[in-house]
Amino acid sequence: MAKDPNKPKGRMSAYAYFVQTCRSEHKKKHPDESVVFAEFSKKCAERWKTMTDKEKKRFHEMADKDKGRYEHEMANYKPPKGVGKGSKRKKKDPNAPKRAMSGFFWFCQDERQVVRNINPGWGVGDVAKELGKRWGVLTPDVKAKYDALAQKDKKRYETEMKVWKSKGAAVVAAVSSKKFKRAEEDEEDEEDDDEDDDDDEESD
Repeated sequence: MAKDPNKPKGRMSAYAYFVQTCRSEHKKKHPDESVVFAEFSKKCAERWKTMTDKEKKRFHEMADKDKGRYEHEMANYKPPKGVGKGSKRKKKDPNAPKRAMSGFFWFCQDERQVVRNINPGWGVGDVAKELGKRWGVLTPDVKAKYDALAQKDKKRYETEMKVWKSKGAAVVAAVSSKKFKRAEEDEEDEEDDDEDDDDDEESD
């Protein structure tokens, strides 16, 4: 799918402005220090949770201002033809088995609401990025738990797909059988007609 480079930049949440401010302050104090983003992000989240509404106010004001900017720019934005339009997809069979989920997606099921509760102003993209960072720093034993769930789900999907495909094949076979039977009946009818014609000729 083509992306328009002139499309207005997405709006930032209050928390995103807070993290941005923390990062710039940290850079000023420690210009030569490299930052491990996962650890830094975790500290920011913990600090944000303990902040008062008064302390958060300026970040919410920044977010509201950016929201106004975004809405104004979007109101005047006209996407060029062909941008954002994907090719038509085939309709999915509603009876088809649900696809197996990866370990990461099982992890997201557990953590998505936690991230949203900490950052109520975040959009889907921000939440997804944070989940990706959290997945990246998981300990091997915790990650193994989600990978085991993924393996179990994969077996479930493979089993259900075999049954679903065999049912599809059975339907095709049944339709073919009906067509073949109908063709046989038509042939028999034609033979009967021929015999009747022969009888008529003999009687003449």
